[in-house]
Amino acid sequence: MATEHVDVLIVGAGLSGVGAACHLRRECPGRTYTVFEARGAIGGTWDLFRYPGIRSDSDMFTLGYSFAPWTDPKAIADGDAIRRYVRDTARRYGVEEHIRFRHRVLRAGWDSATARWTVHARREDTAEEVVLTCDFLYACTGYYRYDAGYTPDFPGAERYKGRVVHPQHWPADLDVTGRRVVVIGSGATAVTLVPTLAQRAGHVTMLQRSPTYVLALPSRDRLADALRRWLPARLAYPVVRGKNVLSGAVSYRLSRRAPGLARSFLLRAARRRLPAGYDVDRHFSPRYDPWDQRLCVAPDGDLFAALAAGRASVVTDTVETFTPDGVRLGSGEELAADVVVTATGLRLLALGGMTLTVDGTDVDLGRTVAYKGMMLSGVPNFALTIGYTNASWTLKADLVASYVCRLLRHLDATGQQVVTPVAPPDGELSPLIDLRSGYVLRSLHTLPRQGARAPWRLHQNYPRDVLLMRHGRLVDEGVRFSRATAGPRPAEPARHSSRPPPQQGDPRA
Repeated sequence: MATEHVDVLIVGAGLSGVGAACHLRRECPGRTYTVFEARGAIGGTWDLFRYPGIRSDSDMFTLGYSFAPWTDPKAIADGDAIRRYVRDTARRYGVEEHIRFRHRVLRAGWDSATARWTVHARREDTAEEVVLTCDFLYACTGYYRYDAGYTPDFPGAERYKGRVVHPQHWPADLDVTGRRVVVIGSGATAVTLVPTLAQRAGHVTMLQRSPTYVLALPSRDRLADALRRWLPARLAYPVVRGKNVLSGAVSYRLSRRAPGLARSFLLRAARRRLPAGYDVDRHFSPRYDPWDQRLCVAPDGDLFAALAAGRASVVTDTVETFTPDGVRLGSGEELAADVVVTATGLRLLALGGMTLTVDGTDVDLGRTVAYKGMMLSGVPNFALTIGYTNASWTLKADLVASYVCRLLRHLDATGQQVVTPVAPPDGELSPLIDLRSGYVLRSLHTLPRQGARAPWRLHQNYPRDVLLMRHGRLVDEGVRFSRATAGPRPAEPARHSSRPPPQQGDPRA
């Protein structure tokens, strides 16, 4: 029986994968595509994470798609609202019917003779192997493991009589009402959990080895609220999106050029929201500069409010050992706890765990160099989505998806079949993800690197990347275009366009 073939195979049906499919439908309507999703639902991160208070730490006018206006009143949105948004967008653009759930991609091999990928997947529900070929492979898998978060080996954990949970796998039956909770960690997850749990728990303690910068932002966007009274969403949305992109870019650049000034601003803002005499320097002043790690957002200052009200507290210390009744610290103090939450981070997993070969040779991701932050040197007809570290993930995902569509149209227009990035001829290489977070540093060797200059350098600058990726040249020193080495491909059965008829709400309807 002939192996099924599509023009583009997208791996992952989360925020990036659904966006990629929508871009294909809008910009390359004649191309066929399929989406393989390892889990059983649309949404990716926003379907997996169900811990209390789960929300975005970016505003939804930039985390939302460029083509699908965010209409919910809250700019800092909860997980349920984001999940609905992704699913509604997939439904509106006819993406749902192209998704094959519980299809985990295991490996993919490129053959230069036929200019095709052969992709092997496993059905998670039946254990059956599925084989499919495609002209272009597009990984929208994120970069962390979905099946397991990171928890250090805490001494004495086996002696603890209470309950230990990791936010990535929050138990539906956990009730913290009136209980003492210790949240170990100081990142975005901990900053989200602490004020949410404090609404019902007896007391919540955030136990951190080192502080994180926390910035209070309003959960609603005043400009968006004003514009919505006068303009339809399709007109108001790009205005607010542009304003937020610009303000975010300016804030980031100022932080990098004047880190002392940015640090002073963040600490003063924290002091204004906390009781007089609170030890802000100990608990909210990290050793690193702002944006060496992502800033944590507290919508409407909820974390500071919980601390000021006494419902929560912060302890900056180390874990010496778990005890039967809680956690003993390096200082000798013991924190009594009925529940311990290990908000200690993620485990990185490039490409969702799938392996790649090119003409029978294994691809070592750690030895590849990223081209425009989205393709890999020596790997033909392949793209991956890695969002910004200093701005909303989807800003970069949208740019990558549009660029892939530009490439596909260029191949059609020129009669070429293959686009292959090449490594830079000179210059130092650096990590593709420029963060000093623990979960990144633990796995840098498994990730692609980037060069010292464009087109091998990821700018972390959205306005600059718009010029490069939406309007820049497709033919440059970083890529080579070619055809299958074995000549014309064998004839294929007729294929239908992947473009379903316009539906209600579709801008082309």
